[in-house]
Amino acid sequence: MKTTHQLFFQNSNNLDQIPSNSVDLIVTSPPYPMIEMWDDIFFNQNEAIGKAIAKQNGNKAFELMHKSLDCVWDEAFRVLKNGGFACINIGDATRTLRENFAIYPNHARILQYLVKIGFTTLPEIIWRKQTNAPNKFMGSGMLPAGAYVTLEHEYILIVRKGGKREFKTDPEKINRRQSAIFWEERNMFFSDIWFDIKGSRQGLLDKALRTRSGAFPFELALRLINIYSVKTDTVLDPFLGTGTTMAAAMAAARNSIGCEIDNNFYESIIKIKNNIIDLSNHYMENRLKRHIHFVNERIASGKPLKHKNNPYGFPVITNQEKELILNELTAIKKVKPHLMRVDYCDNPQRSFCLEWEKSGIEKRCSDLEKMGPPQSAAKKKDRQLELF
Repeated sequence: MKTTHQLFFQNSNNLDQIPSNSVDLIVTSPPYPMIEMWDDIFFNQNEAIGKAIAKQNGNKAFELMHKSLDCVWDEAFRVLKNGGFACINIGDATRTLRENFAIYPNHARILQYLVKIGFTTLPEIIWRKQTNAPNKFMGSGMLPAGAYVTLEHEYILIVRKGGKREFKTDPEKINRRQSAIFWEERNMFFSDIWFDIKGSRQGLLDKALRTRSGAFPFELALRLINIYSVKTDTVLDPFLGTGTTMAAAMAAARNSIGCEIDNNFYESIIKIKNNIIDLSNHYMENRLKRHIHFVNERIASGKPLKHKNNPYGFPVITNQEKELILNELTAIKKVKPHLMRVDYCDNPQRSFCLEWEKSGIEKRCSDLEKMGPPQSAAKKKDRQLELF
């Protein structure tokens, strides 16, 4: 298996280099309107925005900033295939203008426009970014009637173009099954509040770039890609920044396209090839280890696992996980200045197959199934101890 990863440096309000109905998934995080670190980006799009801020007219500036983003959402709708998803990470903004502190609801404004142009809205995700700051309060502190709660969460808006995606041919169905996630992962991933993903630390060497990048964590992008697309799909990020979405697409065996208006990010994006193999393969190894740990705990508690994953040989909960396989990255190459190619192994990680074969847990799993329902919890525990 191979994937390609194309980089464009351009304004995403015109994605004419990307054909209509050619993208399977969009994962992105735009510059947040009314957050000062991105003011210059919006001022460069429309000088009227800078004038509105100078006049302390927050509501006008807010609307003008979003009108700049609306052009990108128009293009996003055009390039997405029917049945394709868009996942947009966005935070609301707080700002004081004319000595008046207010919140600017970016997520609501974007969602309103997405519905207007034809997207179907789906349940959103709240990503809670925990803070350890001891003085989190704003406003009047301990005195009533003048304090404001802190913003410690962002939104991931989930929308779809057209109806539900269909997998009609046998190759499409097989690829979908091989792209499955584990049952226990599904229970965590499909919660509407994500507590377990921390904010991203910017590892850029250039301090000036760091002030213009609000990259979301690698795991956030990877999780969205794994649950809203299948292998070899094409993932687009129209606000690529440091390249997190592209890196996650590589790790998930998806093709990707990234657009970024600031070509100063080029070196940071290309440097992905220096560590993505180790990062991705380590992440897959941890997924497999977590699943084996889950299997051990479930067997120890006397709960059945009725199905067997064919590539690895270990038990799984559902029939949908039987063909799941995680493809290790084997090589990455920059084939052109703005194009990278990744090669993958089509076989399962042999070390995990051997580990499972040697563990003896498969036999214990079979023995537990033969036990049948115990008459009491105490007897069930005694019979489990005989097997371990």
